[in-house]
Amino acid sequence: MNRRTLLLATLFTLTLITEVSMAACPDLLNHQLKNLDGKPLDLCEFSGQVILAVNTASYCGNTPQYKGLEALYQKYRDQGLVVIGFPANDFGAQEPGSSKQIKDFCELTYGVKFPMVEKTSVVSGKANPVFARLEKMTGDAPEWNFHKYLIARDGKRAFSYAARTRPESDDIVKQLEALLAEKP
Repeated sequence: MNRRTLLLATLFTLTLITEVSMAACPDLLNHQLKNLDGKPLDLCEFSGQVILAVNTASYCGNTPQYKGLEALYQKYRDQGLVVIGFPANDFGAQEPGSSKQIKDFCELTYGVKFPMVEKTSVVSGKANPVFARLEKMTGDAPEWNFHKYLIARDGKRAFSYAARTRPESDDIVKQLEALLAEKP
C-alpha cells in the first residue's frame, strides 16, 4: 500500500471513530467542564456509565455524605458507576472556597477520589447545562446541597433524590444496582 492510500485510510478511520464517538455521547453529557485542577473534563468520557451527579458543599450539615458517595464510588465503579461532584455555593453560601480549597478539603477530610468539577451553579434559572437538563428530565431542581441525580447508562433517564437522602440509602442503592445491571 502506498503512503497516500495509507494516509487516506487512516484519515477515514479517524473520521469514522470520531463520528461514532460523538454519536454515542448523549446530549446530557455533551459538555466540556473543568475539573478542580482547572483541566478540561469532557463528560462524554462517561458515556455508557451510570452517573450519580451531586451538588456538593464543604460547610453543610450534609457534607458528611461525601463519605457515602466515595464508598458507593469505590464499591461500584468497576461495574460502571461514576460519581461526579458539582460544588455549588447556591445554598447558604456553604461552598465559599476556591477550587484548590475544595479539592484539598474533599481529599484530606473524606478521601474523595471521584471526579469533581469547578464550582458551578445548580439552581433553577442559573444552573450549569447538566443540572438544567436534569431538572427538565426529572421535574426536580436542587433545593439544598447534596441533591442527587442518578443517570442511566444511555443518558436518557434520570432519577432525582432530595439532599437528605443518603447515598447508601436503600432507594438509591436499589435503583443504582438496577441501572448497573442494564447492559451498555
